[in-house]
Amino acid sequence: MRHFTAAATLMLGLAACAQAPLKPAARPAPASSQPLARMVVATPDEQHDLLAQLMAGEMALGHSDLPTAALHYGKAMALSDDPAVAERAAMLAIAVRDDAAAGRALDRWQALGAKPTTMAMARAQLALNRGDTPAAQRQLEILTGSHDKNAWREFGQVLLGARDQAQAGQLLEALATPQRLPADPQAWLAMSELGDKLGRHAYAQRIANAAMARFRNNAEVYAWAAQMKARNGDAKGARELLQQAIARAPDNVHLRLVYASLLSEAGDYAAAAKLLDRGPQNADTYQLRAALAAHNKDDKALAALYRQLQQAAPAVREQNAFLLGQLAEMQHRDAEALAWYGQVGDDDPHAFDADLRSAVLLQAQGKSAAAHELLGQMQLDYLDQPAQLRQAWQLDAELYLREQNYVQAINAFTRALQVVPNDAGLLYGRGLAYAEAGETDLAVKDFRSLLKLKPNDIDASNALGYTLADANRDLPEAEQLIAKARAARPNDPAIDDSWGWLQYRLGHLDQAVQSLRSAWQAGKDADVGVHLGEVLWKQGDRQDAQRVFDQVRKLDPHNASLQSTLKRLNP
Repeated sequence: MRHFTAAATLMLGLAACAQAPLKPAARPAPASSQPLARMVVATPDEQHDLLAQLMAGEMALGHSDLPTAALHYGKAMALSDDPAVAERAAMLAIAVRDDAAAGRALDRWQALGAKPTTMAMARAQLALNRGDTPAAQRQLEILTGSHDKNAWREFGQVLLGARDQAQAGQLLEALATPQRLPADPQAWLAMSELGDKLGRHAYAQRIANAAMARFRNNAEVYAWAAQMKARNGDAKGARELLQQAIARAPDNVHLRLVYASLLSEAGDYAAAAKLLDRGPQNADTYQLRAALAAHNKDDKALAALYRQLQQAAPAVREQNAFLLGQLAEMQHRDAEALAWYGQVGDDDPHAFDADLRSAVLLQAQGKSAAAHELLGQMQLDYLDQPAQLRQAWQLDAELYLREQNYVQAINAFTRALQVVPNDAGLLYGRGLAYAEAGETDLAVKDFRSLLKLKPNDIDASNALGYTLADANRDLPEAEQLIAKARAARPNDPAIDDSWGWLQYRLGHLDQAVQSLRSAWQAGKDADVGVHLGEVLWKQGDRQDAQRVFDQVRKLDPHNASLQSTLKRLNP
C-alpha cells in the first residue's frame, strides 16, 4: 500500500500549493536544504499496478465473473514473481477455456517453481480442454508415475472434471491398470467407482475383482464389489460377497447397514433384523431396525428396541430422541412420545417433524389450544422456509377439521392458500372443510379447481363425486366421477362408501347395501356405518340397522352424523 500513501502525501502538497497566493516573480530562491522537497513520486498507472489488478480480479471472482477475473489475473501474473499468482491465472484461464492465456500462465508458473505433479495436473486439464488426448495422457503419466501420495486422487479429479466423458473413460482405462495402481485399496476403489460413474461398467467390475484378489482382507473392497453386483441384478452374488465382507469386519457398521438394506429389499426382513440386532449400533442401525420391526408389525421387536434405547447412555438417548418418540407412539405411549419429542434439539434435523408430531399428540390428548399455539409458533419460526411453513399451516387446518371446528379450518386453509395459491393439498383440505360445514357450492368449487390442476387425481374425483351425491345434485356427473375412482382403485373402502351412497341417492338400495357393507367390513369407519345403517333402515331392516348404529356409537359416541341421522329417521 506504500504507493497509495505516497500519492496521498503528494495530493496534500498539491492542495496546499493551490491555496497559496500567487506573487510576482523575484530573484531565484536559494536551494532548499530539504532533499525531500526535490523528490518526485512515481505512481504507476492501473495497467501496471499489481495491487489494483489483484483487487479487480478478486472483486470479479466475488461476482462469479470468471472471464474478467482471468483477465485481471493474467495482467497481475506479468507484474508478479509470486507463483501463487501465476497458478491462479492458469487455473482461471483453463476454466474459461482461454487456451492461449492458459499456456502462457502455465509457462510462467513453471518458471517460478511450480511443483511438477501440480504442473502435470494443470497441463493435463488444458490438454483435455483442447481435445488433445495424447498430450493429456503424457501429463497424467507424469502425475501418476510421481509416487506422490495424492497423485491418484488428483488423477481422478482431472478425469472427473473433463467435459468429454468418453475421452476421460479412455484415459482411465489406459492408465489406471492393475499393473500401475499403487498398493492402496482406496485408490483401486476410487478408480473402480470413477469407471462406473463414467459409464465404463466392465472396467469398473474388472478393477473391483482384481482388488478383491489383491486385498483379500479388505472388507470395503468386497462391499463395493457386492454393490456393483446388486446394481447389475445379481442379488445372490451380492449377498455372498457381503457375507465375506462382514466375516472380515464383523463390527463394521456401514457394511452391516448395506447388507441389511440388501436383505430387506429382497424381502428377507427377519435376516436383516437379526444382522442389525447384534454388534455396534448407531443412529442409522436403530432407525433401520425400527423400520423393519414396524414393517413386520413386530410389536415385541419394537418394544425391545425401545427398552434398549431407554437404557442407553444419555448421549445416545439424546441423539435418538426423535426415534424414541416414534417408538413410543407405535406402542401407544403418547405421553412418553410427547416427552421424547420435547427433548429433540433445535439443531437436530428432525426438530421440525418432532414439533409436528407433538402438535398431533397434544390434540389427541384434548389439548387443542396448546396444539394450535405450538403450530402458530412454528409458523413464525419457519417463516423463511416455505416447505415447512406450508406443512405447519396444513396441519393447523387439519386439526381444526378433526375437531369439527369447520370455520377455523376454512380460515386456516384460506390463509395458507393466500400465500401458496393453487396448492393441491390445501385446496383438497378446504374443500373437505366446506363440505363438512354444509357449504356445498364452495366445496364443489374447490374440488373443481383441484381437478383442473390435476385432472387424474383420484381423491379429488371421489371427493367431488361424493359431495354431489351427498347434496343429491348432478348425480350423472357424480356417477361418472366415482366410477373413474373405482376403476383406478378397486376395493378402496372410501370409494366404496361414495359409490354406495350414490346408489342410495339413485334409489338402488340393494346395490347401495352391497357396496356400503363392503366398505364397513373393510374399515369399520363410523361415517360409513352411519350410511349403511340409514340404507338398511330405508330397506325396512331396522333391526340390522340398529345393530350397525350401536357399533358406530361404540366407535364414536359423539359422532355428529349419527346423531343427525337418528333424529331424521326416528324423529
